[in-house]
Amino acid sequence: MPGRPRRTTRRAARRPRPVTVGVRRLPGNHDLPLPEKATSGSSGIDLRACVDRAVRLPPGGRRLIPTGFAFAIPAGYEGQVRPRSGLAIRQGLTMLNTPGTIDSDYRGEVSVLAINLGGKTITLRRGDRIAQLVIAPVAGVRWRAARTLSGTRRGAGGFGHTGTR
Repeated sequence: MPGRPRRTTRRAARRPRPVTVGVRRLPGNHDLPLPEKATSGSSGIDLRACVDRAVRLPPGGRRLIPTGFAFAIPAGYEGQVRPRSGLAIRQGLTMLNTPGTIDSDYRGEVSVLAINLGGKTITLRRGDRIAQLVIAPVAGVRWRAARTLSGTRRGAGGFGHTGTR
């Protein structure tokens, strides 16, 4: 109608449907909360240290830290264990084999392979948030044997081939 402003609709960003992941609390883990996001916009779900006593990691030290939980990740998905950025910048705590992959058919306890890349000893206590878990889809692959591959500008250059600037 003339004189009336046109009503525009903004398309809301579509959020993927939540994936149902089974979680099992393991013996000795009666007091830790279920893994959860710190905020509604967080991608990662916090994993906590399920240790009986404080663990000290000296500079350069590494240790497998249990979380006290096992997961049933659905087929077609994986769990990615990633460092927490705040711990990395403040203390130098990160994860080896990052991201660590939890396959959909693994049902054992999820542990975090932590390493201290900082200059001071780090103490991890029971319930400390030490890593984050991201559930992500995994693409299926069909291989097609080829004598040659399509060319690209980069070609076979790697390991710094494109420079820093």
